[in-house]
Amino acid sequence: MTMPQPHSSGPEPLPVLAPEGDFDADALAPLEAQIDAAVTGHGGLILDASRITFADSTFLRLIITTHDRADLRIAAPSLMVKRLLTVTGADQVLRIHSTIDTARTA
Repeated sequence: MTMPQPHSSGPEPLPVLAPEGDFDADALAPLEAQIDAAVTGHGGLILDASRITFADSTFLRLIITTHDRADLRIAAPSLMVKRLLTVTGADQVLRIHSTIDTARTA
């Protein structure tokens, strides 16, 4: 017996990742794996960056490469993340939103 397939009422919402703490070359691998899984499974993600206390150039590389290959929306960036994105000019390229809700509806 064949079961009817449910009809989707629209695109599936992007998953939200909310990493906490410091992200440098030594601590980036778990976040990178989570991002890769979200991109593979959903085509993108919302990164709640409000609890990131430190981020270096390896974090920035991960964000830029993710942006280049998927629907990446950054929500509520911490002061540290805002500073990194502004100083490097990445804030002119990335999709940055003040809240998770605005990132969801973008």
